[in-house]
Amino acid sequence: MVALLFGGMVLYSFGFAAFVFSALPAQTARTALRSAFPHFYIFVMATSAAAAALLWPSNSTSALWLAAIALTTLPARQLLMPAINQATDGGEKKRFAVLHSASVILTLAHIAASGYVLSRFL
Repeated sequence: MVALLFGGMVLYSFGFAAFVFSALPAQTARTALRSAFPHFYIFVMATSAAAAALLWPSNSTSALWLAAIALTTLPARQLLMPAINQATDGGEKKRFAVLHSASVILTLAHIAASGYVLSRFL
């Protein structure tokens, strides 16, 4: 479950999003990613929460890291993503840059945290 979370986040962040922007016109790519991101966040929340629940009895430290991923993904989906879309729609380039940077940093932190948990299995 942790490997699925880690791999899914890496593939989406570095593979799918980059591919969409290289394969489609910019406006079409934005629309496609805007439609895909809510599903990505649900995947991250569900997978990290399930992994946390499964790990809790045997490894509470790893479970807490995964629970933190699930909990911090909720405001990213419900607050940060709509704010990014609003900034884009309003042509607010500076606000978009700040919000998008926050989203990228949060996603990289989630990838790092899930990678850390995954490394604890070795």
